Parts: sequence; C-alpha cells; structure tokens
Amino acid sequence: MTSAKLSGWSGRTIVTVVLTAFVLFFAIPIVWLLLATTKSARGLIVGNPFAPGGLGDLSANWSALFSFQDGAVTGWIGNSALYAIGALVITLIAGIPAGYALALTEFRGRRLLLVLTLIVMLIPNTALVLPIFLELNVVGLIGSPLSVILPMSFFPFGVYLTYIYFSTSIPRDLLAAARIDGCREYQVFTKVALPLAAPIVALVAFFSFVQNWNNFFLPFVMLPTSDGYPAQVGLTSLLASTPAFNPSSAGAQSVQLPTLALATVVSVLPVLIVFLVSQRFLVAGMTAGGTKE
Repeated sequence: MTSAKLSGWSGRTIVTVVLTAFVLFFAIPIVWLLLATTKSARGLIVGNPFAPGGLGDLSANWSALFSFQDGAVTGWIGNSALYAIGALVITLIAGIPAGYALALTEFRGRRLLLVLTLIVMLIPNTALVLPIFLELNVVGLIGSPLSVILPMSFFPFGVYLTYIYFSTSIPRDLLAAARIDGCREYQVFTKVALPLAAPIVALVAFFSFVQNWNNFFLPFVMLPTSDGYPAQVGLTSLLASTPAFNPSSAGAQSVQLPTLALATVVSVLPVLIVFLVSQRFLVAGMTAGGTKE
C-alpha cells in the first residue's frame, strides 16, 4: 500500500513538472510580447525583459503603428475582417447543408462525396494554392477580394464536423415525424435540424474564422499590392521596415521592435475576442456527437 501511494505521488509529481514546463514554455514568450508593447526601443533592449514599461511608451507605439504608411495597418485589419467574415458566411451557407445532406439524406454519389471530403481534408492548403491561382487567373480574379474569399470558403473540415454531428446527435425519428407532418426536406432542415445544430454551427464558424484570419500564404500569392493585404501579410511589411531585422530599412518609415510587438498583439486580438465571446458554444460544439441515439 505504501509503494502504491509512493507511485501515485511520483506520477502526479512527474505530470505536474511536465505540465509546468509546457506552461512556462508557452507563457513566457506571450508575457514578454505583451510587456514589450509598453516599452521604448531602448528600454526593450537594455531593461529587464519582464519589467513592465509605461503608458506613455504604449501610446507612442500605438501612434507609430497606426501612422505607418499613412494608416496602412487600419486598412489591413479591415481587409482581414472582410476576407474572414465573407468566407465565413459562404462556408456556413454551403458547408452546414452539405454536412446535413451527407449525414441524413440518401442520394446517388453520397459515399463518393464523403470519401472525397475526407481526402481533401488530408491535402495541405498550401498544395492547393498554385492550381487555385491558375484557375482564378483564367477568370481574371487575381488581385480582387474574391480571389481570397472564394478559396477560403472551401472548408471540408467544417463539412465533416457537421456530418459527424448530424449523424450522431439528431434522431432520425424526429426528422421522419416532421416529414409525416408535411414538412418538405428544406423545412425539415431549417426548422428542425438547424435549430438543434447551433453548437456545431458555432464550432464550424469559429474554426473557419480563425483559419481565415490567420491565413498568410493564400493572400500573399493572390494579392499583388499592399492595399489589399490582410493583417497577417501586412506584418511582413512591418517586419521588412524594422531595422533589427532589415538594417537597410532605417529611415523615416522604420518600425521599432516594440511597435512590431504591438502589431502582433493587435493582429491576434480579434481571434481572442471571438474565442472569449463564443467559448460557451465552442464547449458545447466540441462535446456534440459524443452520444448516440
């Protein structure tokens, strides 16, 4: 009995040490990044890396960030919102009904479509950028918002999540009863299945928004000018204007490290806000489909 207690204590100690190491590994850079936004360029280099700065330096960094290239950062954030929300709307309009159809209706080619959905999920997104670029170039959409929104709207993972939810969490007898009562298939979906699927809709919406907001390579390839850049691609312009990373950029439009750190925080902030607002729905969506009828 003593050895069992010792073994249990040793196991908890090892788990605690490992988890603490992982927390510190991820938390220390985040804490440093947040504190860096409150410092001057000199204070960031010569001062204590984990000592907070001042509101004056934070305000100066904020002004320097949003005055960069005559307010380009504001335009980049607006572009990110346009691309992410536009693609999200199309994803929900197309993906949720697709998952419902694959799960709860019978039609020719259903299994083939499901297999194709699973296969496409395994293909890296970057591998699809070149063929998508050539396709959109033929129809003359390169450089337009649609060249980013339309490819981002293709979200097979969301279709598969919806398929799993409808397959395991919606009683077929309930849908059959609605059909007996005279509901058409469209009404069965919109008035019965969709209201019950609010958690999975929220989960798909969150994953889609995060993927769209953080997408870098696709907008970088599709948009030839900085006017259409989203925030993630715009950060490369700020990085190129930072003398610490690019010594040739020293000049009137140069960006200091604290300003670059603030830009990183600002670019991540919308995702954090969306996560905090939708956390309750995300938990419900992640546990959806855990039980069978």
